[in-house]
Amino acid sequence: MKLYLVRHAQSEANVRKIIDTALPGPPLTELGREQAQALAEKFAEEPIEAVYASRATRAQQTAAPLADALALEVQVIDGVQEVSVGDLEGRGDSEALRLYAETVRPWTQGDLSVSMPGGESGLQVRERYTTAIGELRAKHEQSAEAIVVVSHGGAIRLGAEWLAGNVRPELADQGLLPNTGIVELETSGEGWRCLSWAGLPM
Repeated sequence: MKLYLVRHAQSEANVRKIIDTALPGPPLTELGREQAQALAEKFAEEPIEAVYASRATRAQQTAAPLADALALEVQVIDGVQEVSVGDLEGRGDSEALRLYAETVRPWTQGDLSVSMPGGESGLQVRERYTTAIGELRAKHEQSAEAIVVVSHGGAIRLGAEWLAGNVRPELADQGLLPNTGIVELETSGEGWRCLSWAGLPM
């Protein structure tokens, strides 16, 4: 089974360069809508069985052209939303960015007890993300086709490390994903293996 974790297309918050994780969040920009259409074209020849998205508006808008092209519906699921940053919400200043990075880095190193100021802990994020993906695996594992989950940059980087043994902490910490960047996973025994990260083979 293959799983494509896709970061949403450009949102209005991306343009403003602010941390925006609250749901439902901002919509896509005009460029973002173009990126979403290009994503649909990129997957045109892939055997996709289902398209999922987080509860964020930007994720659902990114997934919609792909689902339409495949004559599928976007299935909205819980658990794959962006890391809730609490007190850092809506900020784009250097101090907020520093606090975000200093909170996430220990998570990639295995210390999940640290929490965002007023937001989620690493343990909470790992539990909800891996549970959501585990439920999708149980649902689709017998199929030879792939599924797409449109999610968020921070959550995908962390989730991929927690799911796939060949994703190193350094990659989860520093391997930023562009808008509509894709992390490709496949099942490997009881776990997962990462095949590519934003177009680069693993």
